[in-house]
Amino acid sequence: MNELLLWLIRGLTVLLGSSYPAIAPEKEPVREWGRDPSYAIYQDYRYTYDSYVYLFWDESTGAGPENAGTMTDKGGWNHMENETVREDTAEAKGQEADGGEKPAENGEAQQENHVPVMAQLQDYDFLMKNFYSVHTSTTAPRDLMKADELLNMDLKLEKDPSLPQILIYHTHSQETYADYGPENPGASVVGIGNTLTQLLQEKGWNVIHDTSAYDIQGGTLDRSRAYNYALEGISRILQENPSIQVVLDLHRDGVKDTLHLVSEVGGRPTANIMFFQGMSRTPEGEIEYLPNPYLKENLAFTLQMQLGAAQQYPGFTRKIYMKGLRYNLHLRPRSALIEVGAQTNSGQEAHNAMEPLAELLDRVLQGG
Repeated sequence: MNELLLWLIRGLTVLLGSSYPAIAPEKEPVREWGRDPSYAIYQDYRYTYDSYVYLFWDESTGAGPENAGTMTDKGGWNHMENETVREDTAEAKGQEADGGEKPAENGEAQQENHVPVMAQLQDYDFLMKNFYSVHTSTTAPRDLMKADELLNMDLKLEKDPSLPQILIYHTHSQETYADYGPENPGASVVGIGNTLTQLLQEKGWNVIHDTSAYDIQGGTLDRSRAYNYALEGISRILQENPSIQVVLDLHRDGVKDTLHLVSEVGGRPTANIMFFQGMSRTPEGEIEYLPNPYLKENLAFTLQMQLGAAQQYPGFTRKIYMKGLRYNLHLRPRSALIEVGAQTNSGQEAHNAMEPLAELLDRVLQGG
């Protein structure tokens, strides 16, 4: 039923987009947005974007049982069995909850964890079921999802501390964690970006951390157009620093308030991360006005880190989440949008996640 409703909304959106431009409000003054054609499309269909913006730009998963039609957030190799996905309800304190699973008393799995072998990964159905959650806005074709090609792709970079090689930024810079406030200003995505920057620099990488507030315009929160604003800003940084080969957009997910995405890594409570993959395609095919020439490289980048997490940090990552639009992942082959925990996590849990994430990035970029 939920899937049918989504398709009806999508159809209505297309109809409105083609029927209402003539009576839409006046367009904003045209600004220079670089070479990305998505802003021109936005101008032509402003009425549709303004009315149905949540269909276009919201990358939060809203993970939870009520969203089972669009996202499976439990189970599978990437949501490892020793991960704690706590429902802060009476059911989670001892009764079976959320599909009959019962959390272990110590927050760890009661099942043994195994890492899949290549023969399993080459099975398309196994790969998609266990490693990915695919939103109804997109599709992942078999000719694209070939594990052997993605895992064998060479993404190695030679470290050069004299030149910037990694860019970290935040399309939604105002996203914060449960204990954010005047006494804890670091409990935000910008705060964890500072931590990740420091950890990568300690490993010998030259990192630029862009802390621009792309989701604040004129003093007002404006997340609906933040991806366009971010594209302008990071494109300028990349033009000034062509040596940058890795682009990371750090976010914080939005989930139901009773869901706590946390596992134990290195003896510390650690927010689970999720690689978010914009596919630049609908179930009907590629979105022509949002091309991503690096889509396969993006897929390889996240899958290699995901498999590394399965080996080194079981329980740390959620399934890779695929959605239809591009999310500015087209600027470099090694681009990733990473959701670090959710609004129910503490800032410390999110900061704790940066150490294993830095290890995974460093390993892939060194060809490990």
